[in-house]
Amino acid sequence: MRHTYPPAEPAGPMHQRRAVLYSHDTFGLGHLRRSRALASALTQSGVVTSAIILTGSPVAGRFTFPPAVDHVRLPGVKKLPDGSYISKNSGMDIDGTTALRAGLIASTVAEYEPDLLIVDKEPTGFRGELVPTLEKLRNAGKTRIVLGLRDVLDEPDVLAAEWARKNAVEATERFYDEVWVYGPRSVYDPTQGLPLSDRVRARTHWTGYLRREIIDPAEVPDEPYILITPGGGGDGAAMVDLVLQAYEKDADLGPKAVLVYGPFLSGETRDRFEARVADLNGRVIATGFDSKIEALFAGAEGVVSMGGYNTFCELLSFDARAVIVPRTKPRLEQWIRANRAEELGLVRNLDQFRDGLTPDAMIAAIRALPTQTRPSEAGADGLLDGLDVVIARARALMGADVQSAAE
Repeated sequence: MRHTYPPAEPAGPMHQRRAVLYSHDTFGLGHLRRSRALASALTQSGVVTSAIILTGSPVAGRFTFPPAVDHVRLPGVKKLPDGSYISKNSGMDIDGTTALRAGLIASTVAEYEPDLLIVDKEPTGFRGELVPTLEKLRNAGKTRIVLGLRDVLDEPDVLAAEWARKNAVEATERFYDEVWVYGPRSVYDPTQGLPLSDRVRARTHWTGYLRREIIDPAEVPDEPYILITPGGGGDGAAMVDLVLQAYEKDADLGPKAVLVYGPFLSGETRDRFEARVADLNGRVIATGFDSKIEALFAGAEGVVSMGGYNTFCELLSFDARAVIVPRTKPRLEQWIRANRAEELGLVRNLDQFRDGLTPDAMIAAIRALPTQTRPSEAGADGLLDGLDVVIARARALMGADVQSAAE
């Protein structure tokens, strides 16, 4: 059932509020999916009448958006193993691509004239591309600016060094009216270790996790199944391989699995997985990408997944028994989240440091899923107020003048 948000006060034709949500999206689906959830809630509640998502995701066009939400696709970039970036357009170098992205951001914001800008995770944007727009908005004094952070970013020392390198603390202090953390403070504080002023910390709000719902109804298997999802899939090959090894080693392992590779698990790796799936004779069925994956979460007997933020929100929202296999490189974000969630009784963390990533460990974890505690039994419902809090904060923030909001 679709959630009903508290109605906003009617706005006259001269007061139709607009929001822009920026997500750099250099990798995966997380930033885009989080921005879509926020934009949907803000428009459906009536707090804003329309929203535009600025995204670098190459698969943005494969998602559906509410009628009042649109998106602008920024030129794509790719992160290399050494941490550097290249343009996905072979005709441009990374500096040219960054300049083009910055120009598109600036022109969109200038023409659209948003009342609210929500920036996802990166205070200065990709390679600083957002700074010129932030400076113009702050000087104009008409747009409220919010930095949105997921519940876990990285280890405190690693994050502090990264933010220092990107001048992110200075940007947060200078440009942002509020900081919204999309998680409960009782679970984790992603800003620990950052040298933020008391003024910024007083303007930081923990919203709780962002509840998800079935946006687009879809058919799911009639017989019991577990869902296997590596999220976007770009870093999910090891997890998929481990699940397939478990089904290959244990001929009686069940129920059957529905494997969603994600749009970024492709090429020869995907081809090899497909051959192995075919040899399992229907015990595992696979699909490449499903933008309606919420329905699969809701219908599953259990879930085996990686530990990304959006997947975790879906596990809690659909009360799914879950085994999380978190990545540990290039950052420990997923491991920190999965470890803390296991401490709270919300999920099972298949911890490579403790359990080892072996077929036997995966077999045991899948077999234990039917008797595993559901997130609701550990109090998950009390952690999922994020969208309601975002709506309330946006309404309050746009109801104050910009100068007082930033004080």
